[in-house]
Amino acid sequence: MSISSTIKSIQDIMRKDVGVDGDAQRIGQLVWLLFLKIFDDRELEWELMDDNYRSPIPESCRWRTWAADPEGMTGDALKDFIDNNLFPQLQNLHEYSNTPSAFVVRSVFEDAYNYMKSGQLLRQVINKIQQGVDFNKAQERHEFGNLYEQLLRDLQNAGNAGEFYTPRPVTEFMVRMVDPKLEEKVMDPACGTGGFLTCTIEHKRSRYVKTAEDERTLQASIYGVEKKPLPHLLATTNMILHGIEVPNQIRHDNTLARPLISWGPKERVDCIVANPPFGGMEEDGIETNFPTAFRTRETADLFLVLIMHLLKDGGRAAVVLPDGFLFGEGIKSRIKEKLLTECNLHTIVRLPNGVFNPYTGIKTNLLFFTKGTPTKEVWFYEHQYPAGVKNYSKTRPMRIEEFAVEEAWWGSEADGFAARVETEFAWKVSLHDLKARNWNLDCKNPHVGEQISHDPDELLRNYATLQGEISQLRDQLKAVLAEALERP
Repeated sequence: MSISSTIKSIQDIMRKDVGVDGDAQRIGQLVWLLFLKIFDDRELEWELMDDNYRSPIPESCRWRTWAADPEGMTGDALKDFIDNNLFPQLQNLHEYSNTPSAFVVRSVFEDAYNYMKSGQLLRQVINKIQQGVDFNKAQERHEFGNLYEQLLRDLQNAGNAGEFYTPRPVTEFMVRMVDPKLEEKVMDPACGTGGFLTCTIEHKRSRYVKTAEDERTLQASIYGVEKKPLPHLLATTNMILHGIEVPNQIRHDNTLARPLISWGPKERVDCIVANPPFGGMEEDGIETNFPTAFRTRETADLFLVLIMHLLKDGGRAAVVLPDGFLFGEGIKSRIKEKLLTECNLHTIVRLPNGVFNPYTGIKTNLLFFTKGTPTKEVWFYEHQYPAGVKNYSKTRPMRIEEFAVEEAWWGSEADGFAARVETEFAWKVSLHDLKARNWNLDCKNPHVGEQISHDPDELLRNYATLQGEISQLRDQLKAVLAEALERP
């Protein structure tokens, strides 16, 4: 039976359990079980390579001890062991071991939960995993990597959990354009399931890793933080699947909960690739960690201020942001002024509708900038649907090949992108013009004639603008009439 068939049959078993409700819980349950099986497979490798290897997990909690035997614990005894022995021990692993591996396991189980109520069904699931997943077989490892990507895509249909998955073509394109070098520290301060970081690992391995020492350099160069338990569990497992032996640099935390000034020079990084959650509001008090001029509860805005702060001088970033940031005023304008005066915002790729379907229809943009020198001009590139496509969907998602046009046009930052030319989809706007627009970055393609938009977000924006203009005219008219009435 293939791994994909194994996972499908496992999910079918889980659907019979009254404790598992919906895709997010099913995937959460599946992934902590897979994590322990994968970790046990890796431990078999480490034991072969190191006679002195000592597991960070107590013997009674290792997969091989309680799960591997198909005739082992089942029913109430198995459920009681998992709920009252396995989870408490793994959540308090610091009492047993203080190694980096122990830190990783403990952080994974900190907020994990056993949703299944039936010990018999649990045994069936465990046996399927034991029979169907052998992470030490190269072919199965590759197949499982592809399957894991599918699991992450499935989260798009799992309510709010969908926010943690950025389409693979988008992450791959962003990482390619930032081009993190081997020794450069790369961070995602809201890493979700780890998509940007796994793309970075693959990018570095394919271009810059030549020796075992290079691989060690790579392993130490990846940093991520995620505040929600399920995506953190998924990200940690994702790192192990991508060959990061001890992913203790993937922290379970909220990067916004720390005062901005407390991030010291030693914590600065060379590259940041991120899709910070947008549309959400942070809890009360988080905004006080930021300077007064930038205090807001809008999550994406706070993350952009943090990202600018975390970059070294000369550091490069690629960030996904919604249209609302481009045209927003007030605090958003002040953040954009900071971005354009302290960084070189050299490129904005404007994505069409549907890239993040079915999770959200909000139009998004990819912002590429380098810290340390002010912006002189911003290049805009309007990404086009492939021929014959009017919108992306689950059956017709975006493909990485679509970005070949942008890649061919991109040029090099070393010469100030001298090779770039304006096309029907590419244009540039000077800093002077952007300042005159009060830092409004919602610049329309000048090569396209006036079009009637049917985008509800754009129609609502235009409606709000018209309402504002009407209100101003009404106020002016009232003032004129009042003045006329006061005259003798």
